[in-house]
Amino acid sequence: TVTDDGGSSGRLRREFDVLPPGDIRNCMVALSEDGALLSKLFQYRFKAGHGLKGHSFGNLFLTAMTEITGDFPDAVRHAAEVLKIAGRIFPSTAANVSLEAVLDDGKVLRGESRISRSRRRIRQIRLQPGHVRPLKETLAAIERAELITLGPGSLFTSVVPNLLVSGIPKAIRQSRAHKAYFVNLMTQPGETTNFTAPDHVLAINNHAGGALLDSVVVSTSRIPPAVRRSYAEQNSTPIEHETATLTEMGLEVIGADLLQRGSKVRHNSDAIAAVAMELAARSRKASH
Repeated sequence: TVTDDGGSSGRLRREFDVLPPGDIRNCMVALSEDGALLSKLFQYRFKAGHGLKGHSFGNLFLTAMTEITGDFPDAVRHAAEVLKIAGRIFPSTAANVSLEAVLDDGKVLRGESRISRSRRRIRQIRLQPGHVRPLKETLAAIERAELITLGPGSLFTSVVPNLLVSGIPKAIRQSRAHKAYFVNLMTQPGETTNFTAPDHVLAINNHAGGALLDSVVVSTSRIPPAVRRSYAEQNSTPIEHETATLTEMGLEVIGADLLQRGSKVRHNSDAIAAVAMELAARSRKASH
C-alpha cells in the first residue's frame, strides 16, 4: 500500500511530495538476503537531531533515491538491488493517494493514521482520488503469479487499499493463481471489533466488487488464557472462524497451527510460509 500518512513516512510525504516509503521499506527488509547489517541499517531510526529524529534511514534512502531517479517505482527497484532482496516489490499504484473511511455513524475520517486511531466500526474505505491506475509491472506480476495471498495485516488500512486501485481486483480474478486470505489472529480495536473470519472476507469482496478468494487460512492454535486476558483489556479478541459459514460462501478452509509462542499474539512466519508454499505447489501442479 502507498497510503501511509503518519510518522516518518507522513513527514517525508508532506515535505518532499513522495510516496510513503515505510511499508515498502519493511517489505524490503523482510525479503533481504542480507539479514544482518544492511537490514539493521534500513530499519535504523534516528533518536535525535533537528529534523532527523523519528526518521528511519531506509525511508530517507528511498526518498533520496526517488529524488535522484525522479520515479518512486524506479527508486524501489534500485534500492532492492542494493539490499539484494529475494524477489520483487511493486507499489499498488504510483499515484499520490490517501485513505478515507466512512464510519458506522456516517462520519468520514481522512488519512490512514486517523483511521487507525479510531475506535468506531468502519463501514467503507475509499481512496482519494477515487480512480487511480496500477503499475503495469504490478498487473504483470499478478498475471504471472501461481499464488496470490492477502493478509495477515490490518484489514481496512493494509489489505483493502490495494483492492481499491482500478484494475487490480479484475487482474486478480483473471489470474490463474490460487487466491488465499490469511486471517488475522486477533481483532483490531475499532477497525475490526467483533469481526469474524466471514466478516473479513465480506469486507474484501465488497471493496473488490465481488468474490475474490479461493481459500481462507486460519490458525487452529490455542491462545493461552493469560494472553487472551491481556488483549481483552485492549478490546481485542481472537477472531472466530465460523468455518461452516466460510464453506457456505464457497471457500476452502485451511487450518494449521500458526501461532508464534510468546507473550504477544503473532503469526509464526515459518508456519505460514509452509502453508503458502504448499498452496503455490498445488496451484502450479493444477496449471500444468
